[in-house]
Amino acid sequence: MYLCSRFFNRVLGNLLKNKNMKENKTQVSILFMLFSMLFTICLITSNLLGTKQIALGNISVTGGLIIFPISYIINDCVSEVWGYSKARLLIWVGFLMNFFFVTVCSICDMIPGAPYWDNEAGFHAIFGLAPRIAFASFIAFLAGSFINAYVMSRMKVRSKGKRFSLRAIASTVFGESADSLFFFPLAFYGVIPDRELPILMFWQVVLKTAYEIIVLPLTIQIVKKVKEHEGVDVYDENISYNIFKLKMSQN
Repeated sequence: MYLCSRFFNRVLGNLLKNKNMKENKTQVSILFMLFSMLFTICLITSNLLGTKQIALGNISVTGGLIIFPISYIINDCVSEVWGYSKARLLIWVGFLMNFFFVTVCSICDMIPGAPYWDNEAGFHAIFGLAPRIAFASFIAFLAGSFINAYVMSRMKVRSKGKRFSLRAIASTVFGESADSLFFFPLAFYGVIPDRELPILMFWQVVLKTAYEIIVLPLTIQIVKKVKEHEGVDVYDENISYNIFKLKMSQN
């Protein structure tokens, strides 16, 4: 309890020291917080839905396809409105929360069930994510998300803020391609026939990009309303794209 008290006192002290700094460098808007929460929920939910294989006609995909592309749409919105720095913060927060969730689920899965509980197999099937799958998922998420944010950022600067639709679709293609390129070989090499891996990767990119295109009119309206509400439209001029450079400012 003493150590916990010291920890929270230190955190509180650091917050109080920063209270006189400029608002746009120390405070996060309510809308950004809501985007961050939705982003994290999408990542965690996609892990759970991903345990089920679903059929779309003759194509088999994971249930995560239902919600995972939303994380890329949120990434696009944050990159477009607040810039790459805030998108970088969003990605790391989502990654850490997802890692925490998977870790806690794995620990719970390893603890023996009560003698009267007979759902061990079902629980393990949903929450017992294999280390190889978890590792592949984390690497693929980081690669895809950061590439998506980078493409959005650079294309916005070069186009002077025009052609949002093209930027949103292009960033999704690059991001989802990177995600699939990392995830499927790391997770399923040696498990799925080699000739099937490229087919799975191709359809994942196609279907997730189609998802982005279908909801694009809604994404455009959301971005427009958020820009108007926040009064910001960040252009990433002369910023660092180092994925480990975390700070609240836009520089």
